Amino acid sequence: MPFCDVSKYQEGGGGSNGIKIFYRTYGHGTIKVLLITGLAGTHDSWGPQIKGLTGVDTPNDAGSKSSSPKMNDPEEGFDGDDNEGIEVCSFDNRGMGQSSVPTKRSEYTTTIMARDAIALLDRLGWKKAHVFGHSMGAMIACKLAAMVPDRVLSLALLNATGGGFECFPKLDRKTISIAIRFLRAKTPEQRASVDLDTHYTKVNQIMQ
Repeated sequence: MPFCDVSKYQEGGGGSNGIKIFYRTYGHGTIKVLLITGLAGTHDSWGPQIKGLTGVDTPNDAGSKSSSPKMNDPEEGFDGDDNEGIEVCSFDNRGMGQSSVPTKRSEYTTTIMARDAIALLDRLGWKKAHVFGHSMGAMIACKLAAMVPDRVLSLALLNATGGGFECFPKLDRKTISIAIRFLRAKTPEQRASVDLDTHYTKVNQIMQ
C-alpha cells in the first residue's frame, strides 16, 4: 500500500521524522486534484466525490485494469483522451486511518498537516494541483495555499473557518435549540438532521 515518508520531502524533518502518510490515487490524466479530509475523516470519506470526478472507485494501486477511467464513455462524464482526464489523491491525515500517529499534541497543528500535504504533492510529482478541503481539511488547505500559492491551481473550501473565537456561533435561541436536539438525538437520522441544520442553510439543504 502507498505511503509517503514525510521527512524525505522536508528539510530538517520539522516534527515529521518517521511520519508516514497513507494515500491513494484514482483515475488518470493531467488534471490533478488533492482532497484533504476533515477531523476524524479518512481517505475513503471522499468516495462519492472520487467517483464523480474520475468515474471510478478502485484505487490505482489495486492493479486492476478496471481502475482506469472510461474516458470515452459519455455516461462517465469523459469524452477525451487520457490527457484530458482527472487524477485524484485522497489521504489519511496524521493520527487517522493508516497514517502514523504522533504522540505529542504539538505535532497536530494545521501548519504541520499542510506540510504533510505538500510532501505528498512532492511524492506524487505533482508540481501543481487543484486543492479541495472539508472542515479541518479546509483549514489545512488554506495553510497549504498560503505556504505554496504557486502550486495551487484552485482552492475549494467546504465548511471552512479561519479559526479563532470568531468561529464560535452566537449564543441565541436557534443555537441553544440545535444544542438541545444534538444531546437528545439517538438515531443516525436524528443526528444527520441536526448536522444539516448546523452546517447548511435551508436553501442549501433544499438544493441537496
